[in-house]
Amino acid sequence: MTASSTPGSQQRGTQERGLAERALSLPRQGWSWLREAARQNRWFTVALGGGALLRLIAVLGYPGALWFAGDSYVYLGAALRPQPNLSKTTGYSLFLRLLLPFHSLTLVTVCQHLMGLGDAVMIYALLRRSNVSKKWSAIATLPMLYDGFMIEDEHLIMTETVFTFCVMLALLLVMKYRRMTWWTAVIAGLLLGYAAIVRTEGAPFLAVFPLFLLVRGFRVYGWKKARAWVAAIAMAVGCAAPVLGYAVWFDDFTHGSFNLTLSDGFYLWGRVSSFANCAVIKPTGKMAVVCPKEPYKDRTPPGNFIWHATEVHQDLNSTGGPVTPANNKLLTDFAIKAVEAQPVGYAKAIAHGLLLAVEPARTDYPGAGTVYYYYFHRNPIPLPGPKQHAPWIKGGYPNQDWVTYGHAKPGVVREPFAAFLIAYQRVFWTWGPLLGIIMVMGLGGLFRIRRPRQWRLSRAGFPVHWSPRGTSMFPWVVAVFMLVTPIALADFDYRYLLPVIPFACLAAGLAFAQSRTAASAPEQAPEATVESTTPEITSV
Repeated sequence: MTASSTPGSQQRGTQERGLAERALSLPRQGWSWLREAARQNRWFTVALGGGALLRLIAVLGYPGALWFAGDSYVYLGAALRPQPNLSKTTGYSLFLRLLLPFHSLTLVTVCQHLMGLGDAVMIYALLRRSNVSKKWSAIATLPMLYDGFMIEDEHLIMTETVFTFCVMLALLLVMKYRRMTWWTAVIAGLLLGYAAIVRTEGAPFLAVFPLFLLVRGFRVYGWKKARAWVAAIAMAVGCAAPVLGYAVWFDDFTHGSFNLTLSDGFYLWGRVSSFANCAVIKPTGKMAVVCPKEPYKDRTPPGNFIWHATEVHQDLNSTGGPVTPANNKLLTDFAIKAVEAQPVGYAKAIAHGLLLAVEPARTDYPGAGTVYYYYFHRNPIPLPGPKQHAPWIKGGYPNQDWVTYGHAKPGVVREPFAAFLIAYQRVFWTWGPLLGIIMVMGLGGLFRIRRPRQWRLSRAGFPVHWSPRGTSMFPWVVAVFMLVTPIALADFDYRYLLPVIPFACLAAGLAFAQSRTAASAPEQAPEATVESTTPEITSV
């Protein structure tokens, strides 16, 4: 008898064949699960398929990627030559750096489109987990899937898509696991910390999310129990790690500025420029130099004014420009003094931005040159080279960096896909009043208005009553922070509205969840049986 025919070797051979067969069957099982999930969630499957088709058309119509003047050049240059930037964080460049070995900007945009679809999947999963019906859960994802400006932004070399995906994934972890383990909280914290170095508007979430976990922990365990504190502390540590790491990197790059950027004061100065009155503020010394002196009627919106105002450019050039440590502090101090002297003016400026968010028609705000990049076009603006501008990131120019990274010619447009998207985007987008309605509906995530069945006009008393829902207000709080933070710290911009939409839609969808009394009642056996035998996406 040979060694190959011994019982032990035969048993090992059988085990190896069994493992190989199971490995080969995994793709078939996964495909079967997806088909069954699609069959059981038909409303959402159709919606997701339509959103995926639109994004495929974008990839075919605009091979590679689209760009936004200035910002895209910085992100791509920092991906090729990793370094912080004085005026904006370059956390997004780390994502681009991760994909650099493939030398494909098409791959970058495909990944970003998949993130957009992933946001919709997470919205649907969270709504189904909250017992919202399949139909309303699918409807809540439609603005995310079909907004033409959302699709265009996913095709830009810009930060919004990655930022939104990271915050949404962190929110999924927080809402799915009511009793979070410490390591899950750390993962969510790392996502939020990375989001904050992708877009500094994410900084408030470094406090908001851990605070939410702390309050929830107190309610579940009581404040005296260690378990009530563990998740919040673990998330805070996770949040701090990417931010502190980036700050150390920035400190080394600038030789002594432990910060994320040096542009906070620059943008805050722009915010207050819309209402600042030197006669009221009464600045002295260097503050008097940077106080806007132009008449109000001659000041363009802050998002445009900061790039042309002499007070922060020509008048500061002799001391290094607006993004030096000293001038950053000067501009920040002036902005704070302006808000303290004119709090009503500051409140009006924020209110004006909020009204712009819900206006029926889009305008060229803050300027036509800015808004141009938010649309699909047949003829993109050429990328600048050495003759047009100094390098945004030392070591290369935008037109050179684009070819070096993507190994392809920029600005390629293919018909008829581009023509379809140009027409589609100008019709299908989240109309301002619709966004306002969605935000108001999000309040129903905690309360609903109910008219008593037996009410009559002759009866005394108010017919409308508030009754508590069985869902969380946290997505609505996140949406409000997403909306208000950039307006309060810089200015309104239509691009800044895009991250608001998925969280507002999630909050609005939760308004259709069962009330607390209905949710606490025992479910009927037939319904429970049906739900337990279907491969729901809620298991995501």
